[in-house]
Amino acid sequence: MPDATIRIPAEAKERLTAAAAGEGLSLRAYLVRLADAPPTPQERAEQAERARAALSQWLGPAPSPEERQRLDEELDRRLARAVDRSA
Repeated sequence: MPDATIRIPAEAKERLTAAAAGEGLSLRAYLVRLADAPPTPQERAEQAERARAALSQWLGPAPSPEERQRLDEELDRRLARAVDRSA
């Protein structure tokens, strides 16, 4: 794998080098690990879609905005009733 050169301020390099050393890594290994860690926006979107599909399969389809509003109002009524009983 070919290496790449990245120009950053000396202070940033010093901070990264110190962070790498704190974890017992070379700067190169630390940067490789950092690059591998966070998902890209595309990967995050794909993960979110897989999560939505799994939740939909497990819980059923998400309620429409109108249904969500109706359910929220019902929950508010029930909570108000429960608070009145405890007072």
